[in-house]
Amino acid sequence: MTTPTRAVPAARSRRDALGARAWVTVVVVGLVGQLAWTVENMYLNVFVYDTISTDPNVLAGLVAASAVAATAATFLVGAWSDRVARRRPFIAVGYVLWGATTAAFGLVSPAAGAVTTTVGAAVVAVVVLDCAMSVFGSGANDAAFNAWVTESTTPANRGRVDGVLAIMPLVAMLVVFGALDPLTQAGRWELFFGVVGGVTAVVGVLAQVLVREPVATRPPADGYLASLVHGLRPSTARRHPRLYLLLAAWAAVGTSTQVFLPYLIIYLQRYLRIDGYPLVLAVVLVTASVVSVLGGRGIDRVGKQRTILPATGVLVAGLLGMFVARGTWPVVAAGTVMMSGFLLAAAALAASVRDETPDGRVGMVQGLRMIAMVALPMVVGPFVGAAVIVGADETYVDLGVVKQVPTPWIFPAAAAVAVLVVVPVALLRRLARREAGR
Repeated sequence: MTTPTRAVPAARSRRDALGARAWVTVVVVGLVGQLAWTVENMYLNVFVYDTISTDPNVLAGLVAASAVAATAATFLVGAWSDRVARRRPFIAVGYVLWGATTAAFGLVSPAAGAVTTTVGAAVVAVVVLDCAMSVFGSGANDAAFNAWVTESTTPANRGRVDGVLAIMPLVAMLVVFGALDPLTQAGRWELFFGVVGGVTAVVGVLAQVLVREPVATRPPADGYLASLVHGLRPSTARRHPRLYLLLAAWAAVGTSTQVFLPYLIIYLQRYLRIDGYPLVLAVVLVTASVVSVLGGRGIDRVGKQRTILPATGVLVAGLLGMFVARGTWPVVAAGTVMMSGFLLAAAALAASVRDETPDGRVGMVQGLRMIAMVALPMVVGPFVGAAVIVGADETYVDLGVVKQVPTPWIFPAAAAVAVLVVVPVALLRRLARREAGR
């Protein structure tokens, strides 16, 4: 049975037709989704370490299982939402379930003095909950919400929208650090997870009202399974070379940041010995966020794909600045340049990928985005950084224990990875010249 297309309101055809309601949806749904991801990415390992198990294999397994679940869910839900030609139900229901599973983390910590079997049961429960949370979160946010953003925007305003979305993880980090971190310091994990889960679920309910299905959507003609693997076929890449080259560029930029980000706080604390690192991070994140929002309009005016290399150049300059920066304010200056370049490059790449998304395959492309911006960077980048740290072999002593410390060389290594973006961008320009010559 073929799902009928929906009529498009005439106002939506205007060049800059993103209204107040759509902006509210972008900000509210986007920000709260990143709050939930911040908790999963930054605090769940701390929760497990503090209350359940200090075994690093448990933490590694948790991260790996979550990454696999998130990527698979984005593919499955993206293709499913393409088939039914709807995004709102997946966002609304997904956020409610996402919030419920987030709140449930506070219920799985074993009591003090629990026996090994109880700890083992808690580990299993956390892994299962984390996978469930990742499935609901990625399905609702990475698949359905990002597809909705693509369908709700136009090439004329996507730079601005993605400039705002690019700062959401940073804003979420500031909110969690400022408002909720004291709960974790006091060991009040049930309340911590309950607050974040409750807010996420409430936004799921609001999404049923806020999210408006924006465009006429015709489901793919092939079956669900064929649609699911459509983006992984070489024939699809040959038909849409610009899309896949942009994803390759995104993977290069994303991987470069993962070379240093997992070790950044340790570097500031243990190598540079900056005690006020929260202030450093706050100033850098706020300033870079302002640059990203203001730069979004420039991305639309200059051209998204034309912005990728200059923005990546700013990122590389900031990384090289971090290599030589010593002391609080030099690090703030170099860090601001570094993060501003990253956010501008990410916004330009995200908007460019939306422009090259094939009709009827918007949800499917979100799975490809997940591979390029999450799976590959988070698997490759940290191992590159770890190899650099091991090669430098610098240590510090903590309570009589000798530990390795990250060194400034992680930043040139990240810059070297970022420079690889030149290859797909050069191929994009060659392709453009070839198409212009036809």
